[in-house]
Amino acid sequence: MAFNTQRLQFAGHSGATLAARLDLPNGPLRGYALLAHCFTCSKDLAAARRIAAELAREGIAVLRFDFTGLGSSEGEFASTNFSSNVADLLSAADYLRRHYQAPSLLIGHSLGGAAVLAVAGNIPEVRAVATIGAPADVGHVLKNFGTSLEEIEKNGAADVDLAGRKFLVRKQFVEDARAQRIRDAVASLKKPLLILHAPLDQTVGIENANEIFLAAKHPKSFVSLDKADHLLTDPEDAAFAGRVISGWMTRYLAADAPQGTEPIEHVRVMETGEGKFQNAVQAGGHRLFADEPENVGGLDSGPSPYDFLSIALGACTSMTLRLYADHKKLTLGRIGVDVSHAKIHARDCEECTEAERSGGARIDHFERVISVDGEVSEELRGKIAEIAGKCPVHRTLEAVAKVKTVVKSGSQATER
Repeated sequence: MAFNTQRLQFAGHSGATLAARLDLPNGPLRGYALLAHCFTCSKDLAAARRIAAELAREGIAVLRFDFTGLGSSEGEFASTNFSSNVADLLSAADYLRRHYQAPSLLIGHSLGGAAVLAVAGNIPEVRAVATIGAPADVGHVLKNFGTSLEEIEKNGAADVDLAGRKFLVRKQFVEDARAQRIRDAVASLKKPLLILHAPLDQTVGIENANEIFLAAKHPKSFVSLDKADHLLTDPEDAAFAGRVISGWMTRYLAADAPQGTEPIEHVRVMETGEGKFQNAVQAGGHRLFADEPENVGGLDSGPSPYDFLSIALGACTSMTLRLYADHKKLTLGRIGVDVSHAKIHARDCEECTEAERSGGARIDHFERVISVDGEVSEELRGKIAEIAGKCPVHRTLEAVAKVKTVVKSGSQATER
């Protein structure tokens, strides 16, 4: 199943703006998942992208975001800790709950796995949890600090080298990590749990998976990631993890479709509350965003309204030509249509009549370039252009359309 990735923003636990990606299937939605990345990583880690892609192919929308102070999110990393990560996850779940649907699935990688185990009991809609290379003890992360740990405890803060990058870590982070009780959270989880771990993981040893598994109640499952490393840097390892998680999680999705994903006969457009122009669009059982580019104040998270018009013209042209080619048994190969839109003066319009050019007004002008694989004769080129002009959307754009408007407010409606 194809999917599209949309850029989002929402407020984290401290009010800092967190950067996010929502991978939305282009078909019916089966549920929403929230994915927490590994320690000091980001939502754009290759493994996170591949895992989200595999779930989206199964009809599961995935929200992945950067924790406060990491990646493209605002905030100061030095002021964060494990508890703040858990609070950011609650903020992300609340964002989904308000704008789409609360996550029914949680996925966490490394320290993000510990975070989803800690937070799952506070998100009542969650039906299943999956972890990848998760530590059984949050304090496990402190071993990565090396000799800097002594400096932190002595001076209250120190720069720590993590995967070649310097991070300022304060004593409160260390104290918070040591205070966590992940095994207790696992023991009281009362939700299906899938544990994925690599036996050769050099960052978080396989014994952590064993401890989590023993603490968990059934239903629980363990899958070995064989020779994978901790960050799943091999694309095949990340894709395998994604396929296992998506296949396992689908059995825990609700039988009924999420609200707003039932196919509808019309198109529904509604503001999301994010940015100035972003709107959620539902067409049939498909969901996507409409937005404006950043240079005019939008988030650039989806096509603009005029982009959608161009999409309609291009898609209709391609489909019309395919029907014609099949009917005439023509071998055209793959058909492509490039459409551009601009507002121009009528006097500059070569396709306009003399009367239209003399009007002096500005008009909407679409330029369509049709490409086909292979060579075609000059005669067939002319026929392709002729048939393209019979595309229903082409005719609608060139005709004078009428729009009926009904304004609803509470129980009242006004038509115009």
